[in-house]
Amino acid sequence: MKINNNITLLIFILGLGIVSSFDTLTADQEDKAVNKAITNFYVALNEMFKGNIEPMKEAWSHADDVTYLPPTGGIKSGWKEVLSEWQAQADQKLGGTVEPSDIKISINGNIATTVNFEKGSNVDSDGNPVEISIRATNTFRKERGKWKMIGHHTDLLPFLQKQGSH
Repeated sequence: MKINNNITLLIFILGLGIVSSFDTLTADQEDKAVNKAITNFYVALNEMFKGNIEPMKEAWSHADDVTYLPPTGGIKSGWKEVLSEWQAQADQKLGGTVEPSDIKISINGNIATTVNFEKGSNVDSDGNPVEISIRATNTFRKERGKWKMIGHHTDLLPFLQKQGSH
């Protein structure tokens, strides 16, 4: 009887391994999926500069635990606050483009972190072009099979800082 129980347990464990392997992507596939999420975020960022917030909504998780430390200063926590900040920036229609460079990716289970530079240009409130070269940290979480942004942190940009936003 004990041998049958051990065999049953072994078959059950092997079965779990086989079933779970169908949900797990290879490391290369996960790396490609995270790279796609990074691309989606930076496409969304550049669309936001034109005033279009919709791609940013798609790039982000809508969970209560998301965070954003924007170039304007302060800390935004929860999807409602994060979305409000992105909308405020979209309303400014900063123009220009910003691209990531020197991206370093770390993936651990359902969490991926990237560090990189954001380089490009925007326009200040007087319409003058402003060169951008700042550091950024991005955190993604795999939700329902898709990598979604759950945290974005950049250096401050003085031309965007708001009075008392820290």
